[in-house]
Amino acid sequence: MNGQERRSEIRKLLESAPEKIRAMDLAKRFSVSRQIIVGDVALLKAEGVPVVSTPRGYYLKREGVEPSGYRETLVCCHDRAHTGEELSLIVSLGGIVHNVSVEHEVYGMLTGNLEIETLEDVHAFIQKMEGDQFVLLSALSGGIHSHLIETKDRAHMEKIKGALDKAGFLYRREEP
Repeated sequence: MNGQERRSEIRKLLESAPEKIRAMDLAKRFSVSRQIIVGDVALLKAEGVPVVSTPRGYYLKREGVEPSGYRETLVCCHDRAHTGEELSLIVSLGGIVHNVSVEHEVYGMLTGNLEIETLEDVHAFIQKMEGDQFVLLSALSGGIHSHLIETKDRAHMEKIKGALDKAGFLYRREEP
């Protein structure tokens, strides 16, 4: 199977998949390396295929599907050690953490897709972060970062904001 055929098959799998598909699983299926799959996905994205990459796999962004809940971007600040606490607090109060973004002086806004919906997702993210000693995006900005968070309604978002504020995670700019 050549690369174009493999990419066509990957697209078909993503179109019919009920859940995210990991790069490692695609690599096994096609008997290639994970890096080949990463390249294939990059080429699919370049062709305009709406592939979303998350720490737990790939999925296709569905055309015409609007978010069903209330969304807001919250700016937070904390060190690496408090990442799990922050994410757990958000999902335990009914939030979905879609991404994390930081402002970089050279590259501008850098965003990583997270799609963290459950405490299990939080634990998997923290385990991956600690096991592989990845540098968090927030390390590039002194701990300041933002999350696009979705809740079922504004009231749930307000509870999350209150809890993040109480925990000291909401960023408050100090005036000189």
